[in-house]
Amino acid sequence: MRRLYFRRPVLSWALYDWANSAFATTVMAGFFPVFYSGITGHLSAEDSQFWFNMTLAAASLVVAVAAPILGAIADRGGSRKRFLAAFAFVGILMTAALAWIHAGEWWVGLLLYGLGTVGFTGANVFYDSMLPTVAERKQLDVVSAYGFAMGYIGGGLLFALNVLMVQHPGWFGLDSAGAAVRASFLSVAVWWAVFSVPLMLFVEERPVPDAPRGMAAVREGLAQLAGTLRKVRQMRVLLVFLVGYWLYIDGVNTVMKTAVFFGDRVLGLPSTALVTALLVTQFVAFPAALAFGWIGERIGPRRGILIGLAVYLGAIVYAWRFLDDSADFYALAVAIGLVQGGVQSLSRSLYARMVPARMAGEFFGFYNMVGKFAAILGPVLLGLTPLVIPGATTRDSILSLGLLFVLGGILLWRVDPVAGARLADELDASAEKMQRLERES
Repeated sequence: MRRLYFRRPVLSWALYDWANSAFATTVMAGFFPVFYSGITGHLSAEDSQFWFNMTLAAASLVVAVAAPILGAIADRGGSRKRFLAAFAFVGILMTAALAWIHAGEWWVGLLLYGLGTVGFTGANVFYDSMLPTVAERKQLDVVSAYGFAMGYIGGGLLFALNVLMVQHPGWFGLDSAGAAVRASFLSVAVWWAVFSVPLMLFVEERPVPDAPRGMAAVREGLAQLAGTLRKVRQMRVLLVFLVGYWLYIDGVNTVMKTAVFFGDRVLGLPSTALVTALLVTQFVAFPAALAFGWIGERIGPRRGILIGLAVYLGAIVYAWRFLDDSADFYALAVAIGLVQGGVQSLSRSLYARMVPARMAGEFFGFYNMVGKFAAILGPVLLGLTPLVIPGATTRDSILSLGLLFVLGGILLWRVDPVAGARLADELDASAEKMQRLERES
């Protein structure tokens, strides 16, 4: 296994996760919300929150709609890596530009953040679709977990450095915490750019004979997407998986996005404890994600995911019944860190088993589209529970998330990975035949 980790294409692919996770930790989870609050001091809290939420929604919608279309075009043109590079370049450039935003320029800051988010999430569509390129089917669990593990440790290391910069700006020759935040945005852009280079150099894209270029690739890509949509009834295994994935990953994303809010508003924990918990999750998730790759290889990714979902259910009950102070919050962070990366990585590898390699860009476009709409049901459940159940509190609403994990787990249990892999091989052979006939005609 160690030899697999250091194979040049595998390591180069995984390093992209190390590269772009800095945006997820330092920018998205860490500093931009605080930075945005600082540059919108003249706006009401309601207006500030409205425009922030609208920006996130717009960025998610753009990627969700465009991902399957661009994925199909990239498949037919053999250009997944070029699409990845283009989206990553947008994300890197927008992140660096945030360093020059000043108070009052909130709309420019939001525009840059929104475009940066589009670059980050859009590039991930093509990054995920290259997993079958660097790993054989029997290696998918281990390699997918390796990518997530590298992301957790890479994003966590830079975030830890950025936190030190903000807390002790003088150590780094900076005048203030504000200057440190701006320097952190630049550091993310440089980190993302530098560690993306190995993928661009050493990961070879699956060759497409007589690949069309320009508008021909667009036309053939759209035709491929239309053909896939017509065949959707044949893909029952994939459909069941995607619905189940949508439910349980909504629960995972909701826990990720609301944990800090819960610790701050409900428990009243200090900000230092919340940042520490975030770092704990990152560094625990690194070895845990690798371990889940081994688990998936031994007992199968479906069972591995179900183990992770069971831990999430236990964590929800723990948070509802016992969570009171910083020590409890750290314990919860460890529990989540142990399974978060495993659920994400094994979901990706299980899906990769069941999609045709020649159409991976398009199918991972659907996968990421589902992911973009995941984190809708969870917040709605959290918000509605105290309103519709007499006597229920904000704390009680945590239990409602268990519904997402239970229903998602039931659907996942109904997925037959062997049948899914067989269908993927049939679709691959059909796509190869169609492309050959098109070239001959």
